[in-house]
Amino acid sequence: MKAVVYEKPFSVTVRDVDDPQIQHPNDVLVRVTSTAICGSDLHMYEGRTAAESGIVFGHENMGIVEETGAGVTSLSKGDRVVMPFNVACGFCKNCLAGKTGFCLTVNPGFAGGAYGYVAMGPYKGGQAELLRVPFADFNCLKLPQGEEFETDFVLLADIFPTGYHGCELAQVSPGESVAVFGAGPVGLMAAYSALLRGASKVFSVDRVPERLAKAEEIGAVPIDFTKGDPATQIKEQTGGEGTDKGVDAVGYQAQAHDASHEEPAVVLNTLVETVRPTGMLGIPGLYVPSDPGGPDENAKHGQLLVSIGRMFEKGQRMGTGQCNVKQYNRQLRDLIIARRAKPSFVVSHELPLEEAPRAYEKFDQRIEGYTKVVLHPGHALAA
Repeated sequence: MKAVVYEKPFSVTVRDVDDPQIQHPNDVLVRVTSTAICGSDLHMYEGRTAAESGIVFGHENMGIVEETGAGVTSLSKGDRVVMPFNVACGFCKNCLAGKTGFCLTVNPGFAGGAYGYVAMGPYKGGQAELLRVPFADFNCLKLPQGEEFETDFVLLADIFPTGYHGCELAQVSPGESVAVFGAGPVGLMAAYSALLRGASKVFSVDRVPERLAKAEEIGAVPIDFTKGDPATQIKEQTGGEGTDKGVDAVGYQAQAHDASHEEPAVVLNTLVETVRPTGMLGIPGLYVPSDPGGPDENAKHGQLLVSIGRMFEKGQRMGTGQCNVKQYNRQLRDLIIARRAKPSFVVSHELPLEEAPRAYEKFDQRIEGYTKVVLHPGHALAA
């Protein structure tokens, strides 16, 4: 089959790799119809992880069930499904508690597994024509037949639930004000989710004009952090108090306020200043224990200088960690079907799989409006 394979920093290629096979009675094979490029993929693409040559990328995947293992009971060939980026067993202590992003079974020695991602287990990614899905009865979410909502549904694999998770971590409630740092795909989904949850005012902080314009389109207040300290800008619009809640949708490759260099802890520290005393911070943005490209020795080991004293002084609370997609994907799917949510507003490009190398390059450079790219293996849905 054709697949997107990592070669070296800033280089991926589309080449033939072995087709996946049923390895366990609970597996299914899915013929991929849509698979998205994620900002997290760019961390590997840029050489900012321990990813080695040969990884098949892709953790945002949906498609049609092609083959089922003998033990699969709820799925049949022809079913249309979307898979959480988390690979989870469904029966370990964490899965039973709903913490499927931290499954204790699928990646021995580590809490959590994922498709096509470094250190997240042996699961090949879905930027390919076929994908093996383990524990398929648990991991596959059924979708209506046909092609309707295709680019909405593929976002259920990761960024829509992850944006919503940021709001859940911050416990965003109706009527509250929220500051979302980052207006990339996850940040836009967090701002969108805050509005879905009834937030009275949502601030979207970024420096890319196209992203800020998109945030304004959905009803958020754009804040350009290159035009002044974002905490100060937001306090000026909240009576000096700051927001009730805050979400970090940026992570460890955050840019300093003058956009001249990376400053890994700047979003965390600015959120502490932006959110009012006793407010809450949700941190779905990615932070890693090892960053070969970190700007200093501490950052290279995931150790950041965070203003914990100021946070303590303000009595703030923080929630962190990757999204447990299955906590949200069924409800979010039903919002899409009911036409109450349309997350595909973030999708800027739909391309055939063969265009992946060019798409990675342009997405990484944030050029030509590449905000979110969906690849369609087989070209059937490419536009």
